[in-house]
Amino acid sequence: MKIESFDKLVERAKRCTVCEAQLPQPPRPVFTASETAKIVIIGQAPGIKAHDSATPWNDASGDRLRAWTGIPREVFYSVDTIALIPMGFCFPGYKNGADAPPRKECAPIWHKQLISRIAPELIILAGRYAQQYYLPHYKTLTEAVAEHNLSQSNIMVLPHPSGRNNRWLTKNPWFTETILPRLKMKVDEALETKKPSD
Repeated sequence: MKIESFDKLVERAKRCTVCEAQLPQPPRPVFTASETAKIVIIGQAPGIKAHDSATPWNDASGDRLRAWTGIPREVFYSVDTIALIPMGFCFPGYKNGADAPPRKECAPIWHKQLISRIAPELIILAGRYAQQYYLPHYKTLTEAVAEHNLSQSNIMVLPHPSGRNNRWLTKNPWFTETILPRLKMKVDEALETKKPSD
């Protein structure tokens, strides 16, 4: 049986219409992925700015995430280096004055197919939806951020970098003091690691 090329897999995912009936806009999966990516960042779902520009993390949350990781914008958007794969691929609309939760259909269909082919050095889970999907044994996001990030795992957990989490950041100064330096160290290590050639 012939194995589907990664480019074909990405093309299929970009054409996904599974949630079409539930979306406020026509489906427009917004993600980037390459088999050579050293870091995979898993967020929630594209906001309206990311949807309109077809560029993941193209907003203030993206600016804060890049500051947290220490990844320059040009590296962040280098598809061969960083994969940006949200829990929900399309803009989910609004709920109670904020972005609605990511659609639940995307991750079970696409994540394993994409991430297993990438085999990244580091996976960054940004926000509770990603944490609950990948590390469900933690009761809260705060617990996951505080405990899991000190393990030897290649997975780092972050609060979502939205301004809505400013109160959480103020309440938990240890995140900036302890977790962010560790995050930047792991990012630097991942970016310096060269994958063996096939």
